[in-house]
Amino acid sequence: MAQSSAQTVEEYLAELSPDRRKALNIVRQVILNNLPEGYKETMQFGMISYVIPLERYPVTYNKQALGYAALASQKNYMAIYLMNVYGDPATEQWFTEQYKATGMKLDMGRSCVRFKKLDDIPLDLIGQTIALTPVDKFIKRYETARGRRG
Repeated sequence: MAQSSAQTVEEYLAELSPDRRKALNIVRQVILNNLPEGYKETMQFGMISYVIPLERYPVTYNKQALGYAALASQKNYMAIYLMNVYGDPATEQWFTEQYKATGMKLDMGRSCVRFKKLDDIPLDLIGQTIALTPVDKFIKRYETARGRRG
């Protein structure tokens, strides 16, 4: 599935094959267990997304809720998108070092960590990474990157 038209997380998961549904449900639970207060799970851009709701922060460049993380099932892999890693060089360095220390192979784009099966990603590190950035800190980082002062 390249992009889903599902309106809810439950609809999205129901579209997946059983093995992908199981894997993404496990990663989803890790995210939910570690998600700082103020982020909300929703569907955005055809993916399960974790965002700062527009009610909390409406000043985004695309008028969409500010995305923090996302989960997706792509054609050849599954992916977790970690915008707090992408948006901060120090966090990216920490993440890549921690990932390498697990002995697992990191297959990463700019914010996207790709995996074919659940055993390909370190769930503890994913949880630590999700827990790393409170909403206010993420907003401040976003505003700095966009040239705004908060």
